[in-house]
Amino acid sequence: MTPPLWKKGIVTEIRDIAPETKRYFIAIPELEVFDFIPGQFVTLDLPIGERNAERWRSYSIASAPDGSNQFELVIVKAKDGKGTDYIFSNLTIGSSVDVRGPQGKFTLPDALDKDLFLICTGTGVAPFRSMIRHIYAQKISHKAIHLVFGCRYQTDLLYADEFFTLAASEASFHYHPTLSRETWDGHQGYVHEVYRSLLADHPLTSFYLCGWKDMITQARENIMGLGYAKSDIHFELYG
Repeated sequence: MTPPLWKKGIVTEIRDIAPETKRYFIAIPELEVFDFIPGQFVTLDLPIGERNAERWRSYSIASAPDGSNQFELVIVKAKDGKGTDYIFSNLTIGSSVDVRGPQGKFTLPDALDKDLFLICTGTGVAPFRSMIRHIYAQKISHKAIHLVFGCRYQTDLLYADEFFTLAASEASFHYHPTLSRETWDGHQGYVHEVYRSLLADHPLTSFYLCGWKDMITQARENIMGLGYAKSDIHFELYG
């Protein structure tokens, strides 16, 4: 028998992480293990319309596979967003929500034989957190990993303490947060200036981009302008 596409999820925990942004932990009680590949996403069916396009909202999984039946999503409340309005107003600990997935092919290759540049803005960091945690938890052989993360203010730097701690303990992990609206001791401006400066020596690299369309379009143009092939660039659009 083919298993059902949709499964009942239960919200087990909710944590604030940034202004208008929350971490939602969801378990699938009918499964012993919720198995997924880092970089994949799930779709939630929300009672906010009649048509599928009105009801379905997809979110990248922010946690790494850990052998449990639970996963984590990080969700920002979108302005005039019916989906996130419902989630923030109605999903509490113990709430149920129909879940489909995991799905998606925005995943890493089996052999990590090139440097990785993971470039993102906002909640686009979710699939990269999953990938990074998985690589180090499973002690997967890899080259240098550069996480280039852009947002407006320090309060918007999702999982910052975790990434700073990892960068201090793992020589292969390099965290490059940049702020566009606040002066601080770190990088200032948008992600594009950061990765271009890091690529001056043109290392052998695979690029993964996640965020809004304008950022991804500009990044792809810039990276190919540096001499990299289109096949070196992988991306996941939000919105």
